[in-house]
Amino acid sequence: MRKTTASIEGLVVIEPEVYGDDRGYFYESYNLDKFKALGIDAIFVQDNHSYSAKGILRGLHFQLPPKPMAKLVRCTRGRLWDVAVDIRKDSPTYLKWHAEELSEENKKMLYVPVGFAHGFYALEDCELLYKCSNMYDGDLDANVQWNDPAFGIDWPVEGEPTLSGRDQSAPAFNELDLPF
Repeated sequence: MRKTTASIEGLVVIEPEVYGDDRGYFYESYNLDKFKALGIDAIFVQDNHSYSAKGILRGLHFQLPPKPMAKLVRCTRGRLWDVAVDIRKDSPTYLKWHAEELSEENKKMLYVPVGFAHGFYALEDCELLYKCSNMYDGDLDANVQWNDPAFGIDWPVEGEPTLSGRDQSAPAFNELDLPF
C-alpha cells in the first residue's frame, strides 16, 4: 500500500498493491495495521455503496459534530472525479480543495478526514464504495453548494450536471457557521 499525501494536510491518496494474473486480481482495500502505519487512525463503522450515472454530481457533503465523519472512498466501477474541500477554520489550507480521479482501473482511494466537505462528479457510470468513521445521522448531515465561489473548484463537468434537490438548494458557504 502506497500513500501519496495530497496538497492538503490530512487528506491522503492511497494506491493499494494489486496482485493480478490471467485469472483477475486481488488487493486489500483496508487493513487497520497498514492504515495506522500510513498515519490514518480512523476506525470505520459503516460502509456505503452508491451508483451514479454519467453526469451526476453529488456534494459537497459533510457531517457535523458531535458525530463528524471521515471517509475512505474508492470507485469499483467506472470513473469519477472526487473532490475534498478543507473547511477547518484553523487549517493553513482552509477553503483549499483537492481532486483525484478514482476509477475501477487505477484503484486509487481517497482518505477524507473530519473537517472536509466531499463530493464527486461521475465521468461515466460509476459505483462508489466508502467507509465512514461515524454512523450516518440525518440531523447532523450538512452540505454546501458544489460550485461555491469561496472554493473555486474546477469541476470537469460537461454541460449542466445532474443534482439532487438537496444539492440544488444547498446553502452558500458564507451562510454557514461551522464548528470545525
